[in-house]
Amino acid sequence: MNSVPANKLRVLFVDDEPPIREVMKIELPRMGHEATICEDGAAAIAVLEKQSFDVAIVDLRMPGLSGWDVIDHIKKTTPETEVIISTGHGSMEEAIQALRRGAYDFLPKPCKLFEIANVLKRVGEKLALTRKTVALERQLERVEGRPSLIGETPSMRRVKQLIDKIAPTDSAVMIQGETGTGKELVARRIHELSLRVDGPFVAVNCGALPENLVESEFFGHRKGAFTGADTPRKGLVEVAHCGTLFLDEIGDLDKSMQVMLLRFLESGEIRRVGENEFFHVDVRIVCATNRDLQMMVAEGTFREDLFFRINTFEIHLSPLRERKDDIPSLARTLIARHLKRSQAPADILSPAVLEVLLVHEWNGNVRELANALEHAVILSDGKTILPEHLPASVTGTGARSHAITSLSPGQGKTLREIEMDVIHQVLDKHAGDKPKAAHELGIALKTLYNKLNQYQASAAAG
Repeated sequence: MNSVPANKLRVLFVDDEPPIREVMKIELPRMGHEATICEDGAAAIAVLEKQSFDVAIVDLRMPGLSGWDVIDHIKKTTPETEVIISTGHGSMEEAIQALRRGAYDFLPKPCKLFEIANVLKRVGEKLALTRKTVALERQLERVEGRPSLIGETPSMRRVKQLIDKIAPTDSAVMIQGETGTGKELVARRIHELSLRVDGPFVAVNCGALPENLVESEFFGHRKGAFTGADTPRKGLVEVAHCGTLFLDEIGDLDKSMQVMLLRFLESGEIRRVGENEFFHVDVRIVCATNRDLQMMVAEGTFREDLFFRINTFEIHLSPLRERKDDIPSLARTLIARHLKRSQAPADILSPAVLEVLLVHEWNGNVRELANALEHAVILSDGKTILPEHLPASVTGTGARSHAITSLSPGQGKTLREIEMDVIHQVLDKHAGDKPKAAHELGIALKTLYNKLNQYQASAAAG
């Protein structure tokens, strides 16, 4: 019993029997742990308000506030604390009930010191594994780079300034922008810079929720509330307690759910489906949409009162085609992330590829750019990316656009002549390699041969 465990724990011990408390005041430190001893539930809750613990050993039957009250308080305020119950009065049914309410294990009274030492050892091993996992995740994050807002164009600098100002507040935020512009990334950045950073970040795609289960997904349900509700379930709003709830594509919510969401935002209270009692949940709301909510309000498809409630601050994300100066740095960041490196090699992007990236319209925005570069990195084996490594949808559009915009006005060329100029430019670039040229142009090899033959026949006839 004198050996010190590798995993020292902060232990809260709660029992109303003085002899047991006196023993544990001595033995828990001998086991190598920090011990805080409380004589009843009220004292335990008072201590829990001031500090946190790795594990709490709680007697169920005590005068005044019971062990059940202590367990409920722990699970509500510090759910990461493991709870071990001890009781000399309860039955196996009572122990099972405690386990269902989130207890880690139970010890029948009177319990032996080696039994306490063993269960604390298991808790310590679990905590050590959790810490190791977190450390590995952080190490991976350092290698890959945490997703961040890349860009120094005026519009991106404005977005960053707004985030810095509003993140420390609890105000509602509306993020507007086309699909693929990085609305969730902005929402996560707001959470990371907020006072709620230690709480959960819960993202909800409002357009992807099953229509008949939207209320349950948001607010949860009790067992048997409807067909298929075989177990009770927390809603996403409750899961986000003390954190940030990100409602993506909020414009897709139907009118009935808009009413329920508005009521929650005004009262801070929710009620699970099938239950009568309301309870308070503390979350910050960040919303996003690619739709014109003001137009929807005018059309009567979105509630005006909800619009004003969620639109305290508005952040607009410009499409990638309007901030092309950010493409080079953004491309290198995306490549580094795919290669799981802190930064991409200096020569990873050839000048020709950069030219194509700057010409392409990127209707899919950053998401399309990320997919195109992942495609290119794979084909290039992580070496310098050339135009032929990019998807045809990018190189075809880019090559044609570049060729057309490079033509001077008044040349008087026909559409077929302009098309052949593009084809010949790409053929010259690939030293006459027709399969590579067809791939970059985004057309079938047979189509390329047909166009060349048609042009040659037309030139011969002319």
